[in-house]
Amino acid sequence: MESVFPKIYDMAMKPLEVTRFKKVRTELIRNAQGNVLEIGSGTGINFPYYQQAKHVTAIEPNPQMSRRAMRRGRNGHVPITLYEADAESLPFADHTFDTVISTLVFCTIPNPLLALKEIQRVSKRDATILFFEHVKMKQPKLAKAQDLLNPLWEKVCDGCQLNRDTLSMIENSGIYVEDIESLYEGLFLSIKCKRR
Repeated sequence: MESVFPKIYDMAMKPLEVTRFKKVRTELIRNAQGNVLEIGSGTGINFPYYQQAKHVTAIEPNPQMSRRAMRRGRNGHVPITLYEADAESLPFADHTFDTVISTLVFCTIPNPLLALKEIQRVSKRDATILFFEHVKMKQPKLAKAQDLLNPLWEKVCDGCQLNRDTLSMIENSGIYVEDIESLYEGLFLSIKCKRR
């Protein structure tokens, strides 16, 4: 049975996308150059923002999301190739990509640590790695609320983990964090990194 989540995702996210997220995506994706890998392209919301890339290779494991992304990919400013694949097992050779980007994806990846290893494997030395993710908040009361809401949130939002500490995972993976921008009291982070 198909999930309803991919069908309502764009509509549910629209209030955020037309305000602050549009600016964040524009600024983050401006740094995506050369041969780009996008992890978890979803419905292809990032595709119109690519201007500097030579080519974008996007992966998305959900076939419903992929179908929606393909339509957006046809109208992109740069060539986009879409694969149905998991982040934990990327079907690409070592040291292939100049830039890797992930936006609002690491909350749903079943094994995020393995995905981070795979990102490092397929990215070139000194590649730019860009994240825009929601994370577990630092404020104890808000973090506790995330923990309490997570079981229901996970069911409603197609496996999304509301309380995942993605920043710590990135830092502990060996990826070098260069800059962090916090949004909405630290619920969302825009993270610019380098592969070292």
